[in-house]
Amino acid sequence: MLPEIKLQGDIDVAALSPLLRGMLLSVAYADGEGGIGLTATGAMNRKFVHWAAVHFLWPGFTAEDLYSMNKVLNESDMPPLWVVRDMTRHLKLLRRKKDVLLPTRRGREFLVNPQAFFDLIATDYLYSYVHETDREEEVRARLRWWRLFLNLLNIKAREGCTPMEVVKILYPDLAPLSDTEITLEAWELKSDLQYGVFRRLCWLGLLYEAREGLTLLQDGSFHKTRLWAACLQLESDTQSDIGVH
Repeated sequence: MLPEIKLQGDIDVAALSPLLRGMLLSVAYADGEGGIGLTATGAMNRKFVHWAAVHFLWPGFTAEDLYSMNKVLNESDMPPLWVVRDMTRHLKLLRRKKDVLLPTRRGREFLVNPQAFFDLIATDYLYSYVHETDREEEVRARLRWWRLFLNLLNIKAREGCTPMEVVKILYPDLAPLSDTEITLEAWELKSDLQYGVFRRLCWLGLLYEAREGLTLLQDGSFHKTRLWAACLQLESDTQSDIGVH
C-alpha cells in the first residue's frame, strides 16, 4: 500500500513546491495573457519559455542556469516545463485551442485554491507520472519500493544524505567499494534513485538539495523541507535509525 499524501495545516505550498508553483504560474499566465502561445510544432513558444525561466525560480533551472547553456530557450531546453505541461494537461487545468493553451474552468479553480489540488498533484506525480525519459515498466516497478524509500529518507534526510549513501544502505555488499566503483557497478540503481526518487521529491518540494561549493558532477546532500512533515505520516516518524535487511 502506498503512503498517503495528505496536506495538513496552513503552509505556503507554492513557496516550497517548484512543481505546484510552476503549474500555478503557467495557468495564471495563460489566464492573464490570453493563453500560452504554441509554435508550429505545438511546443510552448520562446516568449513564454523565457518568462518561465525568469519566474519559476526552479532549483537548478533558473534563468542564469539555463542561459549559461543556451543563447535562446525553447521548451525542449527547460526540462521542468515538460513536467509542468504534462501535469496541467493530465489534470485538465489547461486545454489547447488552435495555437494557444488556455485555462479551463478547473484551471481557474486551481488559481483560487492551489493547495486543494496538492494531494492529487503530489500523488500522481510521485507515484504514477511517466516522464518521456522514463519507461512505464520502471515507474510501475518502483511502486513496491516507495514505502521503503520514504521511510528510509524520513530518517536519513533529517541530517542530510546522498544517493550514494542510500545505495550503500539498500545494498550493503557494495559498501566496501569506493564511490566510483559503486557508480560503475550500480549505475542503473543510482540513476533510478537520483531521477526517479530524489528528483521527484525535490521537484515536488518535499526535499531540497544542498549544493553549495559542489561541481556539476558531484552529488549534493538532500534534506527534508517543512512540506514533508506537513503531508506525510510514516511508520518511521518515531524511529531514530533504520536498517534494511
